[in-house]
This record gives sequence, C-alpha cells and structure tokens, in this order.
Amino acid sequence: MKLLDGLELSGYIKERQLKQSRALRQSWRVVPRIAIIYTGNDPVINTYMRLKSEYGKDIMVEVDIYNPSVAELLNQIKSLNNDENVHGIIVQLPLADISQTEEAIAAISEEKDVDGLRGGLDFIPATAMAIDWLLAGYNVNLSGKKIAIVGNGRLVGAPLSNLWTKAGLDVSVYDINTNNLADEIKSSEIIVTATGNPNLINSEMISPKSVVVDAGTASEHGKIVGDLAADVRQRQDLTITPEKGGVGPLTVAALFDNVLLAARKVADKKGQQDI
Repeated sequence: MKLLDGLELSGYIKERQLKQSRALRQSWRVVPRIAIIYTGNDPVINTYMRLKSEYGKDIMVEVDIYNPSVAELLNQIKSLNNDENVHGIIVQLPLADISQTEEAIAAISEEKDVDGLRGGLDFIPATAMAIDWLLAGYNVNLSGKKIAIVGNGRLVGAPLSNLWTKAGLDVSVYDINTNNLADEIKSSEIIVTATGNPNLINSEMISPKSVVVDAGTASEHGKIVGDLAADVRQRQDLTITPEKGGVGPLTVAALFDNVLLAARKVADKKGQQDI
C-alpha cells in the first residue's frame, strides 16, 4: 500500500506561503486576511474552523470568525465585501438555515470568493485544488487513465470534474444513484469519492493497483469518516489516502493559497508588482 499523505505535502506548501505572507506584510504593507462566516453550531464544523485559524496563524494570515444571526447573515457579508482589509470571505457550510446557502454564496464579491463556490474564474475551489496537488505531489499520472469521481457536489465533485475535464482528462462522474455503480468504479484506474456516505465503496468495487482518494466527510458518533469501507484499507496493492491527513490538510492549504492570491491582487492594484 502506498499512502497519499497530504499532511506531509502541506508542510512544504506552508513554508512557501509563510514567505509570501511575510513579503506582503513587510515590503508592501498588505496584511492577508480571511473572514469565515458561520451561523451553525456543529462541533465538527467548529473543529474545522479552529484548524483554519491555527493554519492562518502559522503563515501570518489573519483569520476572523463571524457568527451572525440568520437574519444578519447577508448584511454581514455585505459589510465584509466593503472592507478593503478583508481579502477573502467564506461561508462555512452547512448554514443554520440551509435555504440561505445559494443567496449567501452569491452575495460574496467574486474577488473575495476564495472558496471558489460562485464558479468565477478568480479561484479554483479549495478541495478540487487539494486533490490535484495531492496526486501531482506523489507523481500519479492522470493522463490516459480512466477516472471515476463519485459524487457531484459543489464542494468537491463538480469543481474537480470541471478542472480535470478542462485539462483533457478522461473523467466520468457518478453518484449513489448510478445504476451499476460497482461495475463503473471497477473499470476505473483512478477513483475519487466524495459523497458523505460511509461505507459506500467496498473492496470488491476496486480493481487491483487502483489509486483511491477518499474526500468524503460524514460524522459518525462524533468522528469524521469517509466513504470507504474498512476492507478497502486492508488492501496492500492500492495507492490510497489515509484515514486522516489525506485531502483535508491540503484543502486548508489550498484555501489559504487563494487568500494569498487575493491579497497579492490587492497589492498589484496598488502598483506593487514584484513580490
């Protein structure tokens, strides 16, 4: 078994990001800043936000967390859009009122949409970028391979499919309702699953020597679990993400890459071209 260790890769990326952040601060007086807005109170989500805060501290990016009421959510976004000291805004999903999701995401200024959820051209969505980084970092060649993406959500499946299709790769997208899902997956050499359905993918569905990326997230008994059944991780022939430290650390790194990009654009607008 070969593990795709995102935590190890994120360490190298963090070193580069710290240098970029220092340059922005010291030479161009631009302090990179991201605002995270959350209206819920899920312990798992709170943990994610804490990890983002810690990562930001490590690379000298300011992280501000806002907990507006449901009624004040859109006003909060508008206020942050107008704050020139804020370079990135994300709405932490799921919101307390999920019916607000589309409106809230659409309300974020395109130049501050560092999660890339509006579908603009400024930023690649963080998890899609993370998966691309992860496979490239371990020299997994995608060209000429049959790739299966299980799940077509806006956070992972849809943006990843879009990214890889534009790159000319052979990508097929499935979901839990796909007829003959097991057969479709078994004919693929690269499998990325992101449905949030624990135990959806078992060992019998995966061909020998496949590459498997589990980007699914669900909460079971207070623990974050992916889409893979336990028997998949008993296989020694696979190249696979670990239970912890696979896609997650790189997703955070990719998010902050977008924040630094947004801050760099602010510096460029001020005529500061050489960072």
